Amino acid sequence: MILNWIKIFIYHLKQNKLFSFLNVLGLSIGIAGVIFAILYWNNENSYDQWNPEKENVYQVLNNLGATGDTWASSSIPFGKTCKATIPEIESICFFDGWYYNSIIKYQNQKWMGEKILVADYDFFDSFPFPIVKGAKKDILKEKNSVAISEDEAKRIFKNEDPIGKTLVNDDKSYIIKSVYKIIKPSSIEPNYVFGGLLKDGDMDSWGNFNYSLCVKLKKGADAASVLKKMQNVNFVNRTMKSAKESGQTVEQYVKENGETKVILDQLKTARLHGTKSTAGRNFPEGRGNLQLLYIMVGLSILILALSLVNYINLATASAIKRAKEVGVRKIVGASKSQIILQFILETAIIVVLAILFALAIVELSLPFYNEFLEKNLTMNGSEFYLQIIVIFIIVIVLAGIFPAIYIANFETLKVLKGNFSRSKSGIWIRNSMLIFQFTIAAFFIIGALIVYSQVNYMMNKDLGFSGSQVIRVSFNYQDRETRLEKYFTTKQELLKMNGIQNVSTFAGSFGEGTNSSSGFTHNGIFVQPRNVDTDFGFLEMMKIKIVQGRDLSPKYASDTIDNWLINEACAKALNLKNPINTIISSGWGNENGNMKFKIVGVVKDFHITGLQNKVPPMVFVNIKTLKWNNFQNIYVKVDPQHLSEIMPKLEAYWKKNINPDYPFKYDFVDKGFAKTYNEQVKQRNLFFVLNLIVIIIAIFGLFALASFSMERRLREIAIRKTLGAETNALLKNLSKQYIVFCLIGFVIGIFPAYILLNKWLENFAYRIDIPILPFIIALVVLLFLTLLIVLAKAYQVTKIDILKYLKYE
Repeated sequence: MILNWIKIFIYHLKQNKLFSFLNVLGLSIGIAGVIFAILYWNNENSYDQWNPEKENVYQVLNNLGATGDTWASSSIPFGKTCKATIPEIESICFFDGWYYNSIIKYQNQKWMGEKILVADYDFFDSFPFPIVKGAKKDILKEKNSVAISEDEAKRIFKNEDPIGKTLVNDDKSYIIKSVYKIIKPSSIEPNYVFGGLLKDGDMDSWGNFNYSLCVKLKKGADAASVLKKMQNVNFVNRTMKSAKESGQTVEQYVKENGETKVILDQLKTARLHGTKSTAGRNFPEGRGNLQLLYIMVGLSILILALSLVNYINLATASAIKRAKEVGVRKIVGASKSQIILQFILETAIIVVLAILFALAIVELSLPFYNEFLEKNLTMNGSEFYLQIIVIFIIVIVLAGIFPAIYIANFETLKVLKGNFSRSKSGIWIRNSMLIFQFTIAAFFIIGALIVYSQVNYMMNKDLGFSGSQVIRVSFNYQDRETRLEKYFTTKQELLKMNGIQNVSTFAGSFGEGTNSSSGFTHNGIFVQPRNVDTDFGFLEMMKIKIVQGRDLSPKYASDTIDNWLINEACAKALNLKNPINTIISSGWGNENGNMKFKIVGVVKDFHITGLQNKVPPMVFVNIKTLKWNNFQNIYVKVDPQHLSEIMPKLEAYWKKNINPDYPFKYDFVDKGFAKTYNEQVKQRNLFFVLNLIVIIIAIFGLFALASFSMERRLREIAIRKTLGAETNALLKNLSKQYIVFCLIGFVIGIFPAYILLNKWLENFAYRIDIPILPFIIALVVLLFLTLLIVLAKAYQVTKIDILKYLKYE
């Protein structure tokens, strides 16, 4: 019996090659979209799941109540005090929240070490990577200790035993204590973990939020209870002491300065569901993009739904051609359940073919998908294969059962009398599904246009600075004592080169922000501005305007002692209407102590980070003002006509005079800032690709349904033509219902498109208002495609041979 069903299926497959192909292709595209989303979902949700301590380890973040900023960093005395006073804490771990690259030396060899992490000796308690060789406990207890990954050990030492060998990094010697195996994906995947993180000068400084902190709780400990105790440690040692030192009550101090709130993010869920820090990077491997993940999953489900609707529409419409077959089978004794099983089997075969095609599509497209997500996803694992089986079952249930029941319920007598093809059975269902297709298509077109408009707005917005022809060059000069002096020497030498117009620096990077922030209170108002130490002439070089007062200048000796600039956002936060000559007391957290600065100018707000964030309050001082500086780059403005000859000269100078061990690294400032909206550009491109897919599937469905619908009306068309109906009138009559369906689907699609895209735009501090133009364009596009497809098919059927369809009447 089953063999007979398969023969019947193959016969109908051959009889309807085009529609069978459209069925399989439509389903395969929808299933491929879901497979892509599953691969991304599996990867993002698998971070740190290997870690046996994932439920006990928590990252500590701090929310600065006065400013609302959240930092994925803590002070050393805070962590130490929590460990000493809270019994539920088993261990704590400090580490740098980012990787750095540096030259690693072994004997006469040297190479660029990547993904280097500096941590304290309890690092491997919170991140227990399997130890392949060497010590398994207290690995980094000695400050000159280092652990390296298994891959790096093989690369450097080949078959030698690395334990006890000495590596040199930053002119310091480190002894290899252990070799560990990295298990991916993880929030931290370092190739090297160096000891010696904690500095003596940080041990008593409660205000220096310099290090990432993780706490490991004892098994069974209540995280909420621990959080309250940690908050109390912060309150007693920071808030109460600061209030006392300022001569205020705790209530007055908190009202003016706010109170730092401690946040605990469990490692198990921190990547996707944890609190986002102001810097946006909680762990070295970055945060998961939960919004993009939801977008990918949601859109893939929509596309699969569109494919299923398309399939059901085609299945129910094509059932008309098989009505007599069903009627005859019922007469000869076939039960309803047998007919249902037969058509479910046919659906299962189509779904198997669709899944095979989908897997082929995914395999071919995976390199581009990985490049889009910046990942290395693969199709393997028991979980993935189980999910494919689940998809198979769901698609059969959704796509196969309804058409099978619909066909099995054909009335035998009506079918055998030949009246079924003229009946309206199932038409309302197909029409409803067609409207649903128009709704999804409208949503995608509107969404693509609005995402494009926002990205276009970001790419063309005035940023408040000009990075055109300004090159950012990494300044990898190792000697901290003479670093500033070396910078000034380099500046003078570069300015002698033909084609270099200006040279300057500042402690930060356009697009990434600054790496220093210090809070202060003025007239009872607390602000936490970004600190920017700059060289003279930097603002002028970057065409950043001064709106009040003047720029810092070498003409004034006090500009390197106690004068500074603030930006408009800082002046607004402090409620200063006439800020020039205002004296502000600020503690910079160094040996200079509490310093008083005079405002000599107000800088026009400019975007130092992406447009997702508001322009923060900022203060600017000259790089000679403080006894420390943390600029990492030199900014060089070049004449575009001399660019090709300048770059080799710069590289040669860098290798000879700055650091021959480091590669010459540079990028253009404007291109570097453009990276801040890479994610949105990806989402724009994603919408564009999915738009094409949705429109193609919708066109398939509309074409197929229009074909079946009009073929059912061939006798009616023949009669109308015999009675003198003109082609234009026939075209209007055949297409008007599809125009109505298009309009209904569009109207329904407006509401989810507006709500969801408005929600998406809330992620941007600088955004467009949703315009009406994308809705108009979407309507025009949908109407045009509908008319093009329907009228093309309608015109074809109006040219039928009248006698062919009237001779049996």
